[in-house]
Amino acid sequence: MLLIAVAAVRISSRSGLPSLLLYLGIGVAIGQDGIGNVAFDNAELTQVIGYAALVVILAEGGLGTKWKEIKPALPAAVVLSTVGVAVSVGITATAAHYLVGLDWRQALIIGAVVSSTDAAAVFSVLRKVPLPSRVTGVLEAESGFNDAPVVILVVAFSTAGPVDAWYVLVGTIALELAIGVAVGLAVGFLGAYGLRHVALPASGLYPIAVMAIAVVAYAAGALAHGSGFLAVYLAAMVLGNAKLPHAPANRGFAEGLGWIAQIGMFVLLGLLVTPHELVHDFWPAVVIGLVLTVVARPMEVLVSLAPFRIPWQEQALMSWAGLRGAVPIILATIPMVAQIEGSERIFNIVFVLVVVYTLVQGPTLPWLAKALKLGDDAEAADLGVESAPLERLRGHLLSVAIPGASRMHGVEVGELRLPAGAAVTLVVREEKSFVPGPATVLRRGDELLVVATDPVRDATERRLRAVGQGGKLAGWLGTGGVEVTAHSATATRFHLPGGHGGSHEQRSRGSSRDSSRDPARGSEKKTSG
Repeated sequence: MLLIAVAAVRISSRSGLPSLLLYLGIGVAIGQDGIGNVAFDNAELTQVIGYAALVVILAEGGLGTKWKEIKPALPAAVVLSTVGVAVSVGITATAAHYLVGLDWRQALIIGAVVSSTDAAAVFSVLRKVPLPSRVTGVLEAESGFNDAPVVILVVAFSTAGPVDAWYVLVGTIALELAIGVAVGLAVGFLGAYGLRHVALPASGLYPIAVMAIAVVAYAAGALAHGSGFLAVYLAAMVLGNAKLPHAPANRGFAEGLGWIAQIGMFVLLGLLVTPHELVHDFWPAVVIGLVLTVVARPMEVLVSLAPFRIPWQEQALMSWAGLRGAVPIILATIPMVAQIEGSERIFNIVFVLVVVYTLVQGPTLPWLAKALKLGDDAEAADLGVESAPLERLRGHLLSVAIPGASRMHGVEVGELRLPAGAAVTLVVREEKSFVPGPATVLRRGDELLVVATDPVRDATERRLRAVGQGGKLAGWLGTGGVEVTAHSATATRFHLPGGHGGSHEQRSRGSSRDSSRDPARGSEKKTSG
């Protein structure tokens, strides 16, 4: 099954067809109306597994979210995830009641369920479509934040008895969001501090520890009666921006778990649905989805972003990019578990709506971005810097990859002006490694091994990233560099472990090469910019 799902990813990437549709199709195919003839109707189990999958997906999304990109968009995303959700719920519920004939409880449940943009769908599309950083930041943050208030609303509307007054719902949402923020940030910062100051015995343990910390954030948030979903997203975002050891490996592991979570979740949702029952709810779903897509979502964006003076082209793209995926279908199981009258019909309507409008919106989003002339301009690519602690040696080994668009291309090693206590010890170029000198010219595609002592580790990475963005004059020209003052002479001479043990396991791409060199020779300051 996993091999089939992996093949479906390949088909999706080549055809432009959203992968969630392929996974849902696999689930339907092996279900009771398909060739597998597997009968499955356990909504409660589906909800539990769906929640677990959503935790993993949000953690993976948070780890890949860059704070410097999301920070300017944070106020807009917060308003869009709260006020915008209220606008969307009101408009969609009204349409479901008057146009489709659902009673108000059912209409409010559908309005709340489909108001959540799907993190997995949004993250997947944003990785493929080069959009302006502000648009990307708002969409990423919104998809990570809006699950929390939507879950609260769906649970409230699905509770037996009268629905609480609006001000009670607002207070409950505000309290749970505040608790989720506090728990997520606390767990994230504590986890990052621990991982940066403890050298684990094997590099493969770091990705596991990162995901475990994210799951702890969800559990702590839920136990504190806050939003566990918001807590896990924020904790993962803190971890993803904390310059942890083996950061690329951490993200790669999380991405793999995210794919497994998506595959399992979509297949299970496909199993839960009964295809022959969808025929009766097809047109109601199309009508509700049409109102959601062309009325509710644009109004949500317009009202929420009015104070921020965002250009209409970007607002139009954000309106069309409000993608729905597995999250609304998972939330549609809440009224089923609560045995609300008409809950099966709610699930069928949401299922059809998600499938139809994902098929429409997903493939057309790149075309719309191009039509609105919102393709992101070429910018200097950020460096990929990976760090591993050398615990007993009180130092760090930084692995630096120079991408094609980096302005570090053409810079001499001496022109990097690294702080005292840091040195470029090895350059890997075209699968050949050598020890550089101060006059060695760096090229795109090079991989560097940089050794830094504990006190200058952060300054070294900031300097490397600044040169990658602004070239050798970074700092002097205000391009994000930091002026590093000379440190007092300290013992910076030590040897990297050379395959005979030691406190740090070398990166695989450098383990077969002789890296037992003297790092002090590369730390000679050459300030001729």
